[in-house]
Amino acid sequence: MWHLKLLAVLMICLLLLGQADGSPISELSSGKRRSRRMTPFWRGVSLRPIGASCRDDSECITRLCRKRRCSLSVAQE
Repeated sequence: MWHLKLLAVLMICLLLLGQADGSPISELSSGKRRSRRMTPFWRGVSLRPIGASCRDDSECITRLCRKRRCSLSVAQE
């Protein structure tokens, strides 16, 4: 009897997985990139030190990302 219950649960999970996998994602296909949303705690914990690699100013503790590195000054010589 428990075999039937297990089979039913697995079938439901597979059906739900198929529904989630087949759903269209219109926002990503339009080319827009969604920005990260973090709580203030995680923003503070995840800030990178000077010299670490970065993609934009929001990732660095100094809020200055220059030439893909966290910088201390605006213009690097």
